[in-house]
Amino acid sequence: MANKGVIAVGHPDTAAAAAAILEDGGNAYDAALAALFAACVAEPVLASLGGGGFLLARTAEGRVAAYDFFTQTPRQRRDEADVDFFPIVTDFGTAQQEFHIGMGSIATPGVVRGLFLVHRDLGRLPMTRIVEPAAALGRTGVEVNGFQAHLFDVVEPIYMSNATCRAVYGSREHEGVPVRRGEVLANAEFADLIEALAREGEGLFYRGEVARRIVADCQAGGGNLGEADFAGYRAIVRRPLERTFRTARLFTNPPPSTGGILIAFALELLRETGLGELRFGSRAHLERLAEVMALTNKARIDSCLHEADEDRAAAVLLDPDLIDAYRRQIAGRPATARGTTQISIIDGDGNAASMTVSNGEGAAYIVPGTGVMLNNMLGEADINPYGFHRWPTDVRMASMMSPTILLRGDGARVALGSGGSNRIRTAILQVLLNVLAFGMPLDEAVDSPRIHYEEGRLSVEAGFDEDEVRGLAAAYPDMEMWEGRNFFFGGAHSVLFDPGPGRFAGAGDARRGGVTVTV
Repeated sequence: MANKGVIAVGHPDTAAAAAAILEDGGNAYDAALAALFAACVAEPVLASLGGGGFLLARTAEGRVAAYDFFTQTPRQRRDEADVDFFPIVTDFGTAQQEFHIGMGSIATPGVVRGLFLVHRDLGRLPMTRIVEPAAALGRTGVEVNGFQAHLFDVVEPIYMSNATCRAVYGSREHEGVPVRRGEVLANAEFADLIEALAREGEGLFYRGEVARRIVADCQAGGGNLGEADFAGYRAIVRRPLERTFRTARLFTNPPPSTGGILIAFALELLRETGLGELRFGSRAHLERLAEVMALTNKARIDSCLHEADEDRAAAVLLDPDLIDAYRRQIAGRPATARGTTQISIIDGDGNAASMTVSNGEGAAYIVPGTGVMLNNMLGEADINPYGFHRWPTDVRMASMMSPTILLRGDGARVALGSGGSNRIRTAILQVLLNVLAFGMPLDEAVDSPRIHYEEGRLSVEAGFDEDEVRGLAAAYPDMEMWEGRNFFFGGAHSVLFDPGPGRFAGAGDARRGGVTVTV
């Protein structure tokens, strides 16, 4: 009988790394770190030590903490004319999205600092053991599966943009394109790096050889980063945003990131609307959900959320008067009939870890000798509300990433989160509602079709009743139908532990290659 834990991640080799650590006596946090190191090899478009992220932890003893190791804006900003910064377009198949890359798109990375802080606070096994599975993967290589091959196709303009990127990620069988499905992708330089980090500590990355090389290349190549950016970067332990919904307690990512607040706002709007009394997938359900998404977008703008400091942000958007004003807009209506991965683990002691990390799409700069591509967070429109080249200096960037832990009224606990840029919050919201309002088991809650509303367009995933969806056309004339399940709608890898019968459950989201393993 499995009794050491449950894992939901985006790749079999990522899951195997976490499982090996649980088998060896590690806890959920050791396993989450091992999973992330492995994901950097197995899911390189979605995970990198050159990006940023968050980990939400709830220990077996009940301590809850949010670890913020997201990217930081540089301390100095070059003149726009001197910055290496240019656009590329990624193709999702049904939709396209523009991103900006180059040396000038790189923000200070936080992943390495964050992982070492989590390890000091919560880990059990030595870091040298935790990196072993990923180091082995880096040297032997990972067979590229269909989903990862698809991701490489989407971001091909980045990963094929220069000779260094092509040397690491280019196909060995087909010149000029990224690795194909069935080919083996190895990264021995990355294996060497993480073993050195495990021995020497995070200083190697922030004050040592790695930092010095990045800074030199940025200064010579049109980037903004300097030595002070690396030396001064700190991971931060924050108090999670806590809310209640029905009989459940919800812990999610707090400010300065916005995703958790927006999820909480949407739940508040839905609190007294009788959503659970509607049939899942009915026109009434979809209209109510789309309307809440639209109002949440509007409230984000009306409240000037991006201008509020982190101590006031939650109070601004979750002000009861503001919520009531938006809730009335719902009550007055008739109830008619980008590069992100998620790691969710709960161990046998009840420790829960939800970690979301992102490299954006990558800046097309691989640090020489490390196999690590750095982020392009300064080129992400979603998290640069002031516009490109207008970011405030030396501040923690905001993010939609929202690692979340749910404590149900029956004692069960769920760890979840999602990748997917602006779709992160709507993916998590829908999984939460499926569990709490519609009473679905976890696998069904994750697999059920989703919608997403943004900038006047309602995107609808296949799987809903066609007649019910057609009924939305009058209210949402700009409606886009998607075929099958698509990674556009996020990847909400989720795990559950019910302490009553001691039952583990997991749901790796198939939209992003999800895998579930119990140990």
